[in-house]
Parts: sequence; structure tokens; C-alpha cells
Amino acid sequence: MTTVSVITLGCDKNTVDSERMLAELADYGLSPVRTAAEAEVIVVNTCGFIDAAKRESIDAIVEAGRLKAHGACRVLAAVGCMVERHEPELARELPEVDVFLGASRLDQLVPALRAHGVSLGAYATHPGVRMYSGELPHVRYLKVSEGCDHGCAFCAIPLMRGKHRSFARADIVREAQMLEAQGAREVNLVAQDLAHYGRDARDGSGIAALLAELVRETSIPWFRLLYIYSAGLTPALLELMARERRIVPYLDMPIQHGSDAVLARMRRPERARTIRETVRRVREAVPDVAIRTTCILGFPGETEQDVQALCDLLEEARFDRVGAFTYSAQEGTRAAELADDVPEAEKRERLERVTELQRGITADRYEALVGRTVPAIVDRAPRAGARAEARVLWQADDIDGITHLAGEAPAGAIVDVTLDAVVDDYDFEARLERVTHAPAAPAPSPARVLPVLGGILGGSFGR
Repeated sequence: MTTVSVITLGCDKNTVDSERMLAELADYGLSPVRTAAEAEVIVVNTCGFIDAAKRESIDAIVEAGRLKAHGACRVLAAVGCMVERHEPELARELPEVDVFLGASRLDQLVPALRAHGVSLGAYATHPGVRMYSGELPHVRYLKVSEGCDHGCAFCAIPLMRGKHRSFARADIVREAQMLEAQGAREVNLVAQDLAHYGRDARDGSGIAALLAELVRETSIPWFRLLYIYSAGLTPALLELMARERRIVPYLDMPIQHGSDAVLARMRRPERARTIRETVRRVREAVPDVAIRTTCILGFPGETEQDVQALCDLLEEARFDRVGAFTYSAQEGTRAAELADDVPEAEKRERLERVTELQRGITADRYEALVGRTVPAIVDRAPRAGARAEARVLWQADDIDGITHLAGEAPAGAIVDVTLDAVVDDYDFEARLERVTHAPAAPAPSPARVLPVLGGILGGSFGR
């Protein structure tokens, strides 16, 4: 049986696409393997968001090319966002790649591989089925829409993913049920902007109605909202979050800057006053909520006064976590037409200044939690010489640190822990108090998942 490996770069939305591709290829008879070195077919799902992501994607393709030249690999495919934007250049510079497919053409992967001699069997369709190949099968991502209608000057995502379109609510609920059947205990809702979910249906439904149905139609213990603009934090959504304990009190709300002048040049919809008011309103409505945000340093025209405005906003809002990045121009965006007039050294200095400021704010907010007993999810059971690894409510997977846990609990369990200390800036030390939800039964093997779930899945998921 032909072996296959899918390498995923970039965001969690790419992870969802990769899981769907992997399930589709398995359904056609390919055998997924854990490492690319074992694979006869390698698919690299690229990211084209910023220059650093592009470099990482190119490095991954080049490494896969070495495996094709000197290892088991016979067919190499590069797909996804970076390919959508730069296919001609990539094809010219990377002749070792057999198949190029942009994000809008992922549905053509099977015929493209077949055209390059990959033996593929008959396909019994199971729309929306996904196969997990990572380390934490109890943590999954659920993409509710594709594309973006925002016109942010710095962002190329609409050029790679197209206009916003919501997936059918019934299909999303069925996919969540499938993830639960595979052992999911924490499901992270993702989109370019969760707040836009349902707007294109024009039926009055939105992210709050979807979330309420997901809670009602599944038993998944934790739902988490990642990447939602402030305008989408409606009273209905906040009231649902405050009432429903299975919705984690956590929001990833990007602001990108704190200066009105920079926000205007960025073509962002919020202003500093709006951001302050939103943070206040959210914290009043949802007890113990954690708010994470992102910001960009060194956008064209940014002055020292602008940076100080951002620092003032961070001091006042006191976000729990901030992801900060330096600006890099992206071809085809409005910002690329502006003079990139902030020197790279100045960008880095401003980034370090903001990062250091936020480190202190996060430390203060985390220290205030020490001594409390709070829910957590166990990601890794204790191993020889190492404690278990968990995450409390306010720590999203892969971006917000971990909780080192003293006590015996299996991966996937929901537990109560007492926080004893903050370590390494963003981590906790804690001790286990009790297990409140045992982990789900081990997920079926991929060979059994596909036919079993075919009966509960229907509809069509746009990519």
C-alpha cells in the first residue's frame, strides 16, 4: 500500500485542511505514516501569511525534495496558501515538486496525484471526515467558514482564501460530532473572523446560535473561540459564554495597534476608544475571561508617538497575552504600496519594548491566579522524570504556555488543579485535586473511522 505524509505549515485552519486531505487520501487507499521520511507521497500544505511563514514553507518543500531524491518519496505535492499566490515562481524554482495546487484547488489533489502515477482505489465519499495525525488527539480545531471580507491593508489572506463564506450549520455540527467520536475533549472554533459567521446567510443567525447548537448537540467538555473581531462580541454571545460552563472564558481578539492614526492606515475597523470599551464590556459580562490579542510593530508611517499610544493601551487594557510581530510588506496588499519607512532595527527595538511591557502585565495577571483551584485539561500524562503537562482554561493549545502538573492523570482528562506558582513567564506549576471528566475512549483506528462516520456525515464542506 502506498504511504503518504501531509506536512502542515501555518495556522490552525491549515491544520483542518490537512486533516481533510489526509482522510480523503486514506479513503482512496493510501496509508498515512507518522514521518515524511517513511512516505512515498508527501504533501506540503504551505502558509503564505508573512515572509517568515513563506521561508518556513519553502524550507519544508526543499527538505521534502531531498527525501524524494534520496529517500522513499516518489511524488511530491505543494499545496495551500503560498502556492495560491506564488505558483509560477515556485514551479520555476522548485522543479522537484510534481504537483502545485493553491488553496482554492485542494479538491483536485486526488486526480493530480493519479496523473503522476499514484495508485488510488475507489472512493466512498464521507464529506467532512478528518484524520488526526498529531500528538494531542483530544485537542481539535473546527473551521466554521472560509475566506475574509475585511480589507486590512497589510493582509493577503483574502487574496489567498477569497471572500468570506460560512459553512452550513448542520454540517459544522455533524463535524463536531465526528470529532467527539474521535476522542475530542477540547474543540477550538477557528475562522478568519468568527464574528462574520452566518452573515452571508442573512437569516439572523450567527456565531452565538452556532455555538449554542454545538453545546446542545454534543457532549464536548470545552469549546474555545479563536480569532474574533471586537464587533462580533455581541450581548447574545457574551451572555452565552457567561452562562455556559462548557464554553471556555477565553477570547482571541486581534487589535493590531493602539494608535488611531496607524489603525486608520491599516484600514482596521476599530479605534483605541472602541477597543477599550470592548475590553471593559467583555470583562463585565464574562467572569474570569482571558483576552489574548495581536499587534504589529513598524507599520509604514508608525512614529514613536504611535508606539507610545499602543503601550498606553496595553497598560490600560491589560490583556492576558499579546502576540507581537514586526511588519513585512506582502505583495498585492494596499500596504505594499506604502513606503516601508521604519528601519528593521527600529522595528525590532519596538517589538522588544512591547514584548517586555506585556511580559510584566502577563506576569501580574498570572500571579493573581496563584492559589486558586481551577479546571484544566491534561495534554500529556506524567513520564519518567517529568510531570504531567496540562493547560488551564486561560491557556490555548500551542500559544499560551503550559501547566506543569503534580499528580497522576491521563491525557485527555478534565481535572481541577490548584495553581502553586508562575514559572518561565507564561507557565504554571500546579497540583492535581480531582479528575472531573475522564478521557474519552481511545479514538478508533483511521481504517474504522471512515466507514463508521460515513453514516452520520452529509453535506459539502467548501475549502
